[in-house]
Amino acid sequence: MKQLIDKSIKELAVGLRNGDFSSVDLVSESIARINEIKTKTNSFISTVSNELVLNSAKEKDKNIKNVDNPLYGLPFTMKDIYQAKGTRTTSGSNVLIDYQSQYDSTVYKKVKDAGGILLGKNNLDAWGHGGSSENNDIGPVKNPYNLELSAGGSSGGPAVSVATRCVPYSIGEDTGGSIRNPSSWCGITGLKVTYGRVSRYGAIAYASSFDTVGPMAKTAEDCAYILENIAGYDPYDGNTSNIEVPKYSEIINNKLDYTIGVPKEFFVKGLDKEVETSIQNAVKELKKLGCKIKEVSFPLFDFGVALYYIIAPSETSSNLGRYDGIRYGNGRDKFTEETKRRILIGTYSLSSGYYDEYYNQAQKARTVLIETYNNIFKSCDAIISPVSPTLPIKIGELINDPIKNYLADIYTVTQNPAGVPSLAIPTGFSKNNLPIGMQIVGPHFSEDKLLNIGHQFQLVTKYHEIKPNI
Repeated sequence: MKQLIDKSIKELAVGLRNGDFSSVDLVSESIARINEIKTKTNSFISTVSNELVLNSAKEKDKNIKNVDNPLYGLPFTMKDIYQAKGTRTTSGSNVLIDYQSQYDSTVYKKVKDAGGILLGKNNLDAWGHGGSSENNDIGPVKNPYNLELSAGGSSGGPAVSVATRCVPYSIGEDTGGSIRNPSSWCGITGLKVTYGRVSRYGAIAYASSFDTVGPMAKTAEDCAYILENIAGYDPYDGNTSNIEVPKYSEIINNKLDYTIGVPKEFFVKGLDKEVETSIQNAVKELKKLGCKIKEVSFPLFDFGVALYYIIAPSETSSNLGRYDGIRYGNGRDKFTEETKRRILIGTYSLSSGYYDEYYNQAQKARTVLIETYNNIFKSCDAIISPVSPTLPIKIGELINDPIKNYLADIYTVTQNPAGVPSLAIPTGFSKNNLPIGMQIVGPHFSEDKLLNIGHQFQLVTKYHEIKPNI
């Protein structure tokens, strides 16, 4: 049955202003859908009271005619790492299981000021440490296309809330694939932004030089509307850029005349054949739309995971040092085994006698990685890549094998150290009806190009319209 939440953000905005339906109608539908699927998928950690959100929707309906922001009156969710005053913010860990936010994160404040209505906080890998939303104290997030499979991570809960049409969009976070991986495995669209494009203030940190805040929605067009509301300079985050924020939603209708690179190292042994075929077909579609396709080389591909898993754990070992159980939260004995493992790896890499051998060398390799991307983008507007080497896998398969867990991120971990943006979009389904996605990676602050490519692709395909039967 067609739901209101099946509509795009643009359609919802027009419908609200025309009086075809109300914000109360949208929120009521979202509440009913959340109640229907949250236990089945374990995608929510907490929800805002029905009374509060319905009262907020009633207020929005009174003013809807006077506001032209497309997010006004729309319900949304957030990954449970974002401060929102008066809500619980746990980061998926028993360390913060009872912590109440004392202030608003910048991204939440911006969406709230735009008229968005927060319905709840979504489940995740604790502290962002994982690619399957299993490393937490809340239980794993289940894939809505097959409840025995992982939803991906670490932003698994937000992906499920969008895929199951609980809300039109969610705010995720990406440190090494945490938006893109679950977007791919749940059949939605997710954007990892350029580092500094969106403020991280009020987000619980994983690896501070890698962390990015971004939208997760059904389509690239929806992501464009969200991004133009949440991007921009923030004095509370010294790493945000003061580069002007484009009107992304107006740029995405340009004809495609880009040169797209396809790195030969990305399509080798180890990549699932169904994933490879789906992406190759997507590349053919982009060629029909006017893109020029060329083979390129990405020689550092094999070193990405090693680089990432030295720098990111080093930063998280420092960031998690604040959780001592004295000022707030519970003691460090509440950390999961995977989180302890990452703290130990990071502490070892930073320790006297090993800093130069590991961390310092990884930072040098990071500089070379950035140069590699810059060189590729001299001849290409963007490159195409798989998101994950496999289809969604069984719950328990990654969390019980740390090496396999880390290698699952092989296609997504190089973009964060380089700071470049990447858009994950659905490209098809496997023979077992599991979603497949690809990512489109571009130079710094090229979100306009990526969203344009994604939108034009989605105008001629229907994969983003298919939703799970749950």
